[in-house]
Amino acid sequence: MGVVKIWFFLKGYVTIRVEGLTLERFLNLAAANDIYLWDIYREGYTILRMKVTIEGFRALKGIVKRVGCKVEIIDKKGLPFIFYRLKQRKMLAFGFVLFLGIIFFLSSLIWNIEILGNEKVKTEDIIKILEKENIKHGIIKYKIDKDYIKYLLLNEFDIFSFLSVEIKGTKMIIEVKEQDLPPEKINKDIPCNIVATKKGVIVKAIARNGKAVVRKGDVVDEGQILIIGTISDEYSKEKIFVHAEGEVLAKTIYSYRIDEPVIKVIKEETGNIFERMELRIGEKGIQFVKGEIPFANYVEEVREIKPFNLDIDLPVKILVHQYKEVEVKEVKQNIDFLKKTTHIKAVEELNKQLPKDAQIQSKDVKYYLKDDVLSTYVTMEVIENIGKKEIIHER
Repeated sequence: MGVVKIWFFLKGYVTIRVEGLTLERFLNLAAANDIYLWDIYREGYTILRMKVTIEGFRALKGIVKRVGCKVEIIDKKGLPFIFYRLKQRKMLAFGFVLFLGIIFFLSSLIWNIEILGNEKVKTEDIIKILEKENIKHGIIKYKIDKDYIKYLLLNEFDIFSFLSVEIKGTKMIIEVKEQDLPPEKINKDIPCNIVATKKGVIVKAIARNGKAVVRKGDVVDEGQILIIGTISDEYSKEKIFVHAEGEVLAKTIYSYRIDEPVIKVIKEETGNIFERMELRIGEKGIQFVKGEIPFANYVEEVREIKPFNLDIDLPVKILVHQYKEVEVKEVKQNIDFLKKTTHIKAVEELNKQLPKDAQIQSKDVKYYLKDDVLSTYVTMEVIENIGKKEIIHER
């Protein structure tokens, strides 16, 4: 709503219908007397519809008498008319003021805390830390110290490299960025083995410290020792524990499968709509329109009606459920096109799984068609370093 429209709303205005044969003269006299008319619309040859302020409407009386036109008020808008109606109904006025008070009070509280960007740290764990400091649903906005929240969470979770706190309406949004922490390094003085991180076929095992216990062609499982950090002294026959160092390359397999129906179901809207209003209080809802949805096939859209267009998230909501009838159709997709698209998607997903240093040796693609479903299998054979250090606890 523009500034001018807000001003007219505060002053109050009416929508009028003017009927007569001297409409042009009516408009000219209004302009000559500095009476502002807007949204002028011709309903017919002898009828005009327009809007005018309350003061302007009073000033039009003399002009109407001079030109002999007939004027009718169609609608009344603005704050003066609201106050007039409220004066007539004192209880309604009290209720209206009370309602406004409740709205403004509720809008001063935080009703929703949203955490964005966290993948490794659970949202529940972040919320628990905040709740220990009494930062929770229902807290008054002015009590929130954004800098303290940043300090609190950054000190609690080392994985966070960035954190921002923003308040929008009655919602507090905490956005975080998590850093990829490198594997925890083991001190060079601590004895350790190098074990397999996954199953694979050994290609090369180079021990710089310790002893390689696998060789080319061996099949190893996850957790199996590859380079041992325990060496036997050939003279004293005592065990010497060392910090194993080295590299173990192995062939590993990555695979991905995509199932895509050949017969695709599409939904086209018919234009028929059924609506229900709902009053939602917390998790409970009361629907005002009962009865069955009159469509066999439909899609549902839900929108919230916000009081006075205020961007606030209140625990009490008015929702409109809109059910749109759809016509369900089946379309047969081109098999060759499906093979290309599923192949590309599968390769993209596999590339996300591969380590940065992995060397792709081969790729195999297979397609199976069963019950009108195309299954695409993509398998990649790669060479990668599968070794990781593991402390020797038993000595």
